[in-house]
Amino acid sequence: MENEKTCTGPENELDVKDSSRRNFLKQSSLLTAVALTPGAAVKAAAMHVDEKIAAVFEKMPLKMEVNGKQQNLSVEPRSTLLDILREQLDLTGTKKGCDYGQCGACTVHVDGIRVNSCLTLGVMMNGKKITTIEGLAKGDKLHPMQEAFIKHDGFQCGYCTPGQIMSAVACIREGHAGSETEIREYMSGNICRCGAYPNIVNAIQEVKDGGQTV
Repeated sequence: MENEKTCTGPENELDVKDSSRRNFLKQSSLLTAVALTPGAAVKAAAMHVDEKIAAVFEKMPLKMEVNGKQQNLSVEPRSTLLDILREQLDLTGTKKGCDYGQCGACTVHVDGIRVNSCLTLGVMMNGKKITTIEGLAKGDKLHPMQEAFIKHDGFQCGYCTPGQIMSAVACIREGHAGSETEIREYMSGNICRCGAYPNIVNAIQEVKDGGQTV
């Protein structure tokens, strides 16, 4: 009988309370942990889904000439020309700026015509001739437009410069470099955050007036 009384005594009540308290703390800690990690969990789940989606896409063959060299590639249908140039061909001179076709940093020439490579699907370039900033110079000899940009300080940070130069060359080829106003109009798709626009215009005018082959 004494044992029975002991089981219901104050000490046992304290043990029960301690046990309940420990369980409560464990549950609270678990709930707190769950509450604090939904972002990470969602992000991880999204990455997993992206990987599965990527795996679904079948890669397609792509043959195009880049800077005078034939390239035989295998690309995903969703890959942009910009990503293919930078990630598969290691031609990182073409920059990824806004990725929305608004800044012009990704400008390249496709069959002699300037395009925003961030908005161009790679699979559409089958059989095309692509020229990037790396393809303008001939060995150690810079392209006349590259030399003019250096001479006139047509850049500061230099991030937009490859796209600016590619557009500048196209601007002359297209016949849109007849005046400062015309140059500014047809170069308006290329943004320079540093504000080197007057120097860029001067560089284009010098190449145009010099009659140099671009």
